[in-house]
Amino acid sequence: MEKVKTFEDLNCWKAARELRMEISDLIRKFPQSEKFELVSQMRRASRSVTLNIAEGYGRFHFKENIQFCRVSRGSLYELLDQFITAHDEGYIDEK
Repeated sequence: MEKVKTFEDLNCWKAARELRMEISDLIRKFPQSEKFELVSQMRRASRSVTLNIAEGYGRFHFKENIQFCRVSRGSLYELLDQFITAHDEGYIDEK
């Protein structure tokens, strides 16, 4: 197992980065009317996931790190609800 030297070495951060990039590509296809609504919310939530993992990594205390991981997890659930909304509005399909 490789030693973790930076938050960029964390598998959870790598996966969240991939998700963030996929969301960035996906929301470009949403209607212009959603630019300041769903698109903005999804962009901010997807960025929040990686940002909070990185910030938590930079904290000195384990309990602080855990709190930022919890916030990151909350952003993932926020994204899940936004995907449901996008599906309900017909912007995306089940895939």
